[in-house]
Amino acid sequence: MDDPQSRFVNERVHANIQKDGSFSVVPRVWGGVVKPVELRAIADAAEKYRVPMVKFTGGQRLDLLGVRKEDLPRVWGDLNKAGLISGYAYGKALRTVKTCVGMEWCRFGVQDSTSLGIKLEKLTWGSWMPHKFKMAVSGCPRNCAEATIKDFGVVAVESGWELRVGGNGGVKIRPTDLLCKVKTDQEVIEYCCAFIQLYREEAYYLERTSTWIERVGLAYVKRWTVEDSENRRELARRFLESQRFAQKDPWAECAGDPEKSREFVPIKQLNRAGYSHV
Repeated sequence: MDDPQSRFVNERVHANIQKDGSFSVVPRVWGGVVKPVELRAIADAAEKYRVPMVKFTGGQRLDLLGVRKEDLPRVWGDLNKAGLISGYAYGKALRTVKTCVGMEWCRFGVQDSTSLGIKLEKLTWGSWMPHKFKMAVSGCPRNCAEATIKDFGVVAVESGWELRVGGNGGVKIRPTDLLCKVKTDQEVIEYCCAFIQLYREEAYYLERTSTWIERVGLAYVKRWTVEDSENRRELARRFLESQRFAQKDPWAECAGDPEKSREFVPIKQLNRAGYSHV
């Protein structure tokens, strides 16, 4: 289980605290596809604020490690100008949607995994969950995006898509269960939204989809998301309705509001005489 103190500070300042007390900043990179202007913004921020390390993450993003707390609003502000927003790397929320290059570039690809992954990420980011939530879309059964160890994984086949759920690549590795097969991108989106909403409404707080499915059973999940089409559409509708209010970038809000940025102003230390240290 996550350390509660680090969890609270992470979600309060919208960054991950590191072992030395500094923070990491992880911008969202849609489906792992990054633009040159975004790369330049990340490089410029790393140089400007003397970030000790910039590292690729397992979720196809770039992590700026070692950012001082008081620099966070300025780092966010600079990244925001290039269109980069919070990747919620600290949150009980959607983390990443990992993709491969799919049929657009790969000779083995049978479906356009990259564009579907970007669609899913842009639709579902900002959605708070019982625990962290990861997705992936692979363009063929070779599964380069590792969709079979994600909370919601999509694997392309000749006839469409396999939808897989309840995977975990952490301490206790759990491969996904096959939820169903569908033909179209729109069906993937509907099933994805319905699955997320069922999980959000019924899982315990801090319960990953892997342990939730082991507790309630795959048959239960299938009953409400596959077999009952009316309930599936209603779950998807509730999720999409909630997303109208959920997709707010906390970095932009903090960087643009001096009152919200007070969290990041160092407290002056006073000596016994009441004078601040210089």
